[in-house]
Amino acid sequence: MPDDNTPQEGHLLQESEELLRVFISGVADYAIFMLDTDGRIVSWNAGAERIKGYHAHEIIGQHFSIFYPPQDQQANKPAWELVIAAQEGQYAEEGWRIRKDGSRFWASVLITALFDASGTLRGFGKVTRDMTERKRSEEALRQSEERFRLLVEGVRDYAIFMLDPGGRIVSWNSGAALISGYAAEEVLGRSVSLLYQDADQRAGAITRN
Repeated sequence: MPDDNTPQEGHLLQESEELLRVFISGVADYAIFMLDTDGRIVSWNAGAERIKGYHAHEIIGQHFSIFYPPQDQQANKPAWELVIAAQEGQYAEEGWRIRKDGSRFWASVLITALFDASGTLRGFGKVTRDMTERKRSEEALRQSEERFRLLVEGVRDYAIFMLDPGGRIVSWNSGAALISGYAAEEVLGRSVSLLYQDADQRAGAITRN
């Protein structure tokens, strides 16, 4: 007996798919687009246009390797990513990508393999987010920490070192080595009580003399 609800369910499914398409098309913070099984671009949303710089009519039909730096293209990395996505279901990474104007941006990338009900690979969904500002902040912090480390390491008139929560020595500057007589490899990972014991021993020796 036919199911009277089937036409209605079909209409609701079609309506849901259309709403999803409109939603994805309008997302501006993420580049969301589809690839065919060969890696050619078959859809393009507003976020993809904003992040990558291409209008839909310029990019649909082209291979997605166009977004990769030359060295990645030469290494056949885009094709390798699709192979991994097809085997594992997804492929995720962060790395440099190229905009239409040739500028680079740091991207968080997720490629998802799309299979139909029979298990046949139909294509891939790709989501890319521009993480350049975060990358710049992390690099600025790393450089600041490196400058501070070099500054501390160069101080010779003061022993400057750090301890972990358990009181073990985790850093040791040249001043600490000069004043204490211990090289870094002799104290790193050891308890700071080592230094107090040594100082107490020297103080005892002076008192006895």
